[in-house]
Amino acid sequence: MGDSIFNCCYVPPHPPGEEEPRRSRRTDIMASHSAHISSDKRFLIFFDFDETIVDETSDDMVVQAAPGQHLPGWLKDTYVPGRYNEYMQRVLAYLAEQGVTESDIRSTMEKMPSTPGMLTLFQFLRNRPPQDFEVILVSDANTFFIESWLRRAGARQLFHRVFSNPATFNKDGRLVMKPFHSHDCPRCPDNMCKQVIVRDYVARRTQERGRPYQRIFYVGDGANDFCPAAALGPRDVAFPRRDFPMHRLITETHEAMPGEFKAVTVPWASAEEVLQRLRKLVAE
Repeated sequence: MGDSIFNCCYVPPHPPGEEEPRRSRRTDIMASHSAHISSDKRFLIFFDFDETIVDETSDDMVVQAAPGQHLPGWLKDTYVPGRYNEYMQRVLAYLAEQGVTESDIRSTMEKMPSTPGMLTLFQFLRNRPPQDFEVILVSDANTFFIESWLRRAGARQLFHRVFSNPATFNKDGRLVMKPFHSHDCPRCPDNMCKQVIVRDYVARRTQERGRPYQRIFYVGDGANDFCPAAALGPRDVAFPRRDFPMHRLITETHEAMPGEFKAVTVPWASAEEVLQRLRKLVAE
């Protein structure tokens, strides 16, 4: 991975003998379980979830489980920019108060359509030799929404790791979501900087493997997918969904600061375009 163009997103190494400040402990915990992943993978590919794998935003989709399929104005008015995770915690509490069950939420998530070509791309990745791809999901949705959809789609086994805000049902039947971690990046929501997750994961896996990956790929759509893609190097490939915020931010960066965004950029409208580029790259 090359140097980030936004150093604010990079958590520098801490001085020897000092405790690292605001370390993403959850990233530590989740990444530390990666040791049993085979070390012979040639490529590492990251996927976002909302509007990348599924053609919806799961946080919007869950509203369909609410009475009348809408939220009251007083609840929507509690949203504060940059603190969306806390807002969604209130939404989930409201749904529980209205009698919405775990089964209701799961079935709502399962109805989300995949983006064009995505299931074909998944089939391609699944059918490749096992030493080709290590597949990771990084999402600011939550683990329950994601796991519900992946299992219904038969795609859970494709992903070696899922990094997302943890969400579990408590004894009262409420889906309780917690922030993934804390970080110091001013560009990203308080609860998640995907570049911190990607950097932590790549550094740890490179150390475990004893060598870097041949290439790293990132498939996304949103503004918070630009941040991790900015850390990719010149041999890596960013796959932004065409005309979505990630694509626009990459284009604006190329225009304003030529050469600063280092990864090769391959926009896609159908994930089959991602598949075609991957097919060429694995053959090299």
